[in-house]
Amino acid sequence: MLKVTKEAALLYHSQGKPGKIEVIPTKPHSTQADLSLAYSPGVAEPCLEIEKNGETAYEYTAKGNLVAVISNGTAVLGLGDIGALAGKPVMEGKGLLFKIYAGIDVFDIEVDEKDPGKFIDVVKAMAPTFGGINLEDIKAPECFEIEERLKAELDIPVMHDDQHGTAIISAAGLINALELAGKEISQVRIVVNGAGASAISCTKLYVALGASPENIVMLDSKGVISAGREDLNAQKRQFATSRTGLRTLADAVRDADVFVGLSKGNVLTGDMVRSMAPHPVVFALANPVPEISYEEARASRDDVIIATGRSDYPNQINNVIGFPYIFRGALDTRARTINEEMKRAACLAIAGLAKQPVPDLVNTAYNVNRLCFGRDYIIPKPVDPRLITEVSAAVARAAIDSGVARKTISNWEAYKDHLKQMMGYETKLTRQFLEMARQNPRRVVFAEGSHPNMLKAAAEACQEGICHPILLGNKHKIEKLAAELNLQIDGCQIVELRDDREAERRERYARILTAKRAREGATFDEAMDKLFERNYFGMMMVETGDADAFITGVYTKYSNTIKVAREVIGIREGYDHFGTMHILNSAKGTFFLCDTLINRHPDTATLIDIARLAQNTVRFFAREPKIAMLSYSNFGSDPVGSPASVHEAVRTLQERYPDLLIDGEMQVNFALDKKLRDRKYPFSRLAHQDVNTLVFPNLSSANVAYKLLQEMSTGESIGPIQMGLNKPIHFTDIESSVRDIVNITAIAVIDAVVQEQIDKARKTAI
Repeated sequence: MLKVTKEAALLYHSQGKPGKIEVIPTKPHSTQADLSLAYSPGVAEPCLEIEKNGETAYEYTAKGNLVAVISNGTAVLGLGDIGALAGKPVMEGKGLLFKIYAGIDVFDIEVDEKDPGKFIDVVKAMAPTFGGINLEDIKAPECFEIEERLKAELDIPVMHDDQHGTAIISAAGLINALELAGKEISQVRIVVNGAGASAISCTKLYVALGASPENIVMLDSKGVISAGREDLNAQKRQFATSRTGLRTLADAVRDADVFVGLSKGNVLTGDMVRSMAPHPVVFALANPVPEISYEEARASRDDVIIATGRSDYPNQINNVIGFPYIFRGALDTRARTINEEMKRAACLAIAGLAKQPVPDLVNTAYNVNRLCFGRDYIIPKPVDPRLITEVSAAVARAAIDSGVARKTISNWEAYKDHLKQMMGYETKLTRQFLEMARQNPRRVVFAEGSHPNMLKAAAEACQEGICHPILLGNKHKIEKLAAELNLQIDGCQIVELRDDREAERRERYARILTAKRAREGATFDEAMDKLFERNYFGMMMVETGDADAFITGVYTKYSNTIKVAREVIGIREGYDHFGTMHILNSAKGTFFLCDTLINRHPDTATLIDIARLAQNTVRFFAREPKIAMLSYSNFGSDPVGSPASVHEAVRTLQERYPDLLIDGEMQVNFALDKKLRDRKYPFSRLAHQDVNTLVFPNLSSANVAYKLLQEMSTGESIGPIQMGLNKPIHFTDIESSVRDIVNITAIAVIDAVVQEQIDKARKTAI
């Protein structure tokens, strides 16, 4: 567990700009015209429109994506009543989580008022500013009255996250834990230790999901809440048990199926856990010290399923996997409230997500390879990027179906795509590639079928309908790995290239390869030896039509793969070189970078081929290429070395292809800033043009550039994409993620479809 010191925490909050959030303008503001539109006199127009119709505030202001995180500081985390101002760091932190997980803007508001009626009046008075209100860290029982009245008197979503967030997440975990334990929620005995806002709300949701009130025992600081006690408020009284003989926690948990702790640390002992029913479920959610430690609970018995509120143990019940996405769905439908149907939908969506295959991103974040549904994984991890699509969409659908939405969503796939793009999880261009591949799936060979990332990518591509995977490798090893990773590979063909059953095919491939390279000294025996290698065998599958495309690279050095590609596939007619491209999607637009992988020290002839291949490849992706040939000099200012090669390449290209929008050599700042370029070099063929294609002077600069941009997270990078081979042979990086490989697979499929069309056109012409 990471040790958080006082010094580190104070430094984190104080260094640089104090605090954790800021306001950033979303409209141009650099000119007098911009300011006149932003404020006076232009701002009067939207004001008048909103005066006529209040709903237009969602169109002309930030209201629809703005949530207030409001607290009076009476129940801050585990700190208690520390006051409104002292609670501000927590509210800022909540605002940060809203933004990074769901793209929601937040104003944190600390109200120095403990009287519920006056607090409600303050919140109501400021409510027109916001699209939703998140109540935070307000003590019970006042929090119940505050939330109930605000929900009744306002027409925007209001949620006290301390109540409902924990309820929704813990209920999702409980659904899955009981499934693993083989128990029905309607039959289990549940003990809830704690009777504050979270405990009451959790218990209400468990009942809504089917738990029997007669099977629930709740405890507060005085012991079991029984029907005979006279010191109970209305919230506690609804869960008072009529069972006699129960006074202490030890009494309550004996033979119980479920323990839910929302109280204080170290109150549940190992002996108590051992006294519970078979396959007990223990949710020890006190923070930072749980009611029982994870280690002690696991040591007490082998069949226990345990969850805590801590991130350093499995099954963290964390509100952050709920509230951002609940508000996202509510805001996107302009819901008048967050009702029980929406909370239930969020709960079921979260529970269902834990049963789906876990993305590589999540496994990597937690440094594991085989995270899958089971006793140590009953709830999704906070970093799971699917939460925003699955939970937000479920909440939005429930808002519409229950009649509280003022805005309807009809195209749910488009809505999910919008959420992915908004959060940077997937760009429009990537979606376009994937959709194009789904329309025309092809047979794709995956060279390293027993590599975890390659196998996951093949399974995912098959599941998404992108391709028909062919896995090269040992069948037993691949199937064993798939089982360990919980992957469905029924739709994948496995080819054991070294198996005796493939002897006839190896011989056929060897004869074809020998004939193809006979004038280069190739012999049949050499070819037979080569056909025991993945890259030779897989590329020959594509060369002979036994497959349509080939993916390789997670094990193999580029130099070896390049050599095989030249021998087996060959370079496209009209070229002497081939190369690769990376596509970078950034805030400034989509850029095509090349050559990023193949040609180390390109001469003029090589640079000419790279530029021509770049032109064709950019058009392949339905863009019109506007190419800048880069160097450290501008337009002949340095007449020697690589600038001279680039300069000569540009001159030749402009002479031979007068319609090609290309110029250089130039420094990258002139390439990307057309105003600067036009002012300094008005003669450029790229005058007034936004450059979208960058050709680098050598492999070092190209490779450094795209990897630097990747590491700085300036946008999504797709590649490497091969340019110039006769068949769809595509490469991956050794460090490629599963999603990287899936994206390359989609491009390989599109490449195969286009190649098929070209081949048909050639046959028709002949």
